Amino acid sequence: MSKKTLLSIVLCCAILTGCKSDSSKAHATGSVQNSASSTRSDAAEVQKDTREIRDSTPDVLVPVADGTDTYGTDIVTIDASHTDQGYIMVCYTGSNPKVKLQVTTPDDITYTYLLSQNQEYETFPLSGGDGDYSLTILENLNGDMYSTAFSQDIQVRIAGEFLPFLYPNQYVTFTPQSKTVAKGVELVKETHSDLEAVTAIYHYIISNITYDDEKAASVTYGYLPDVDETLSSGTGICWDYAAVMTTMLRSQRIPTRLEVGYAGEAYHAWISVYLEETGWIDNIIEFHGSSWSLMDPTFAANTNTSSLKKFIGDGNNYVVKYYY
Repeated sequence: MSKKTLLSIVLCCAILTGCKSDSSKAHATGSVQNSASSTRSDAAEVQKDTREIRDSTPDVLVPVADGTDTYGTDIVTIDASHTDQGYIMVCYTGSNPKVKLQVTTPDDITYTYLLSQNQEYETFPLSGGDGDYSLTILENLNGDMYSTAFSQDIQVRIAGEFLPFLYPNQYVTFTPQSKTVAKGVELVKETHSDLEAVTAIYHYIISNITYDDEKAASVTYGYLPDVDETLSSGTGICWDYAAVMTTMLRSQRIPTRLEVGYAGEAYHAWISVYLEETGWIDNIIEFHGSSWSLMDPTFAANTNTSSLKKFIGDGNNYVVKYYY
């Protein structure tokens, strides 16, 4: 439906519900009005009934480290069994308190992650697509000094270009049981298209999550979002906004990139989504009713917050460094 058609329908509804006539005129023309209203109502009902509801059943892709293709040492294992799905998994079991994973993509961009100390596998996206990757495990010596504990080059061919942006990973962690996934289903159950699904999720997030200035001022390097905690508390920083929206959209089969880079001089996180009729929608700032020009939920939720405007900038100078 075009924006012009939609606007016409809205205006028509406003006229029908907002105008009143005097009693004598209503008596004289009541049957005509009732007939016209009935006709319009029937037409609207027919239109509603013929529009196919989008399938809102969640589809949560679950990363698996099944050990069919692994590299490493006695303290670290890199599982590359499913690089065709756009991810690797890493488990560190050593005693060093500060360990990093570096993933260098085919276009020579290096992603640096802090490995957790839970001795369980974590998932990392192969954001650079097909090609040769270099994987390096770094252990802390002291201060900012690190040494290479292990390195491995791998060749990657991904089965579908969107897969890295449909699976959960270290920065966008969710499972089929996540409350954020369930909330996403609730929000989109009456939508008719991916665009409507994005719209419903987007407006919920910008209306229900408040920017946490205190958290933003105290957050440290290596911070990881907890989407269910953010949904529950209703507060968060840019990483949280982006991770919650990414979780809801990915679990609805809508490819979504959590993007990190600079807005002005500020280091910031936002998202881009892929729609079949549009392609990737990014570097944008407003929604016009039929097409998106804003995919930064943090900015949209806090447009009246002067400190956040200063932090993010006006949206025209976003520079992406990393995709997760």
